Amino acid sequence: MTSNECFLIVGSGSIARRHMRNIQSTYPQAKIVCVSASGRELNSNELPSGVSALGSLHDALQVIPTFAIIASPAPLHVEQASLLASSGVSILVEKPLSDSLVRFASQGGASLNGKRILVAYNLRFMPSIRVFRQYIDSGKLGRIHSVSCEVGQYLPDWRPDSDYRKNVSAQRTLGGGALLELSHELDYLQWLFGPVANVYCIARISGALELDAEDTVDALLVSQKGYVINLHMDFLQRTATRKCKVVGEHASLEWNILDNSVVLYSSLGKKQVLYSDQEYDRNRMYIDELLHFVDVAKGKTSALVTIEQGLETLKLVEALKRSSASGKVISLRDFS
Repeated sequence: MTSNECFLIVGSGSIARRHMRNIQSTYPQAKIVCVSASGRELNSNELPSGVSALGSLHDALQVIPTFAIIASPAPLHVEQASLLASSGVSILVEKPLSDSLVRFASQGGASLNGKRILVAYNLRFMPSIRVFRQYIDSGKLGRIHSVSCEVGQYLPDWRPDSDYRKNVSAQRTLGGGALLELSHELDYLQWLFGPVANVYCIARISGALELDAEDTVDALLVSQKGYVINLHMDFLQRTATRKCKVVGEHASLEWNILDNSVVLYSSLGKKQVLYSDQEYDRNRMYIDELLHFVDVAKGKTSALVTIEQGLETLKLVEALKRSSASGKVISLRDFS
């Protein structure tokens, strides 16, 4: 990385600032510029030292960035990505790809096909998920009977120094709600078990958090391979949980994301720890994602999470919402 190479960050929120700090520590010679997601003027004290604030995306393109990280609210992602991609900039776009299929299409999402773009589903960069996936793919579990996935954490605890009701996660118009905010689970479930064929979903607004978007989701997903997946998401649990369990013919396998462990449970209560690293620095997966993004931008490798995969996850979100609204089983073929 040379001093002639420039990172453009779109957005100045917590995830944007994390990316700025990681770039500074990983590529100290690189230039970093930032524009506000909303177009407002940024104050220098909002950004890490050494990051330059610019007025607009058009101003930013004048400095000819090599890389761009889009960390704005989801409704803005595709419009901003389309502008940058048309100028030849490689892009890391935060999840979700957009807040709706209608917006994806209306903002020119089709133009992004074939561009060097990585969608930021960063859980794929955890070492533990690779162990989990490898064991599933090995066939040692035998026939897979069922899969269960749970993620939950009390939303006000996410960023206790701010009013959670003003954060993106809490506002439907900014792409909030459990389905979009926690769509990491939808991404990795498809990565592990293949595309989803049909869904049934109950998504609710409990009223406990004064949100205008769903804070609780219970869903049944059936994959094209015939796997049955029980999924629960919420913003309500006071003790955070994030895990996935596979029940197989010979044993059960559990990935605990918060403990960063993979454990095998076989007959007669036998327990085998296949992977455990509770000292794992969770920022490491963001750095590994950044390193991978730079390799993608330079043509050294293909994106681990492609624009097409990001779109499939968005289709799954829409199918779950449609199921909840209609009370019916929804086929993903309706979104092809």
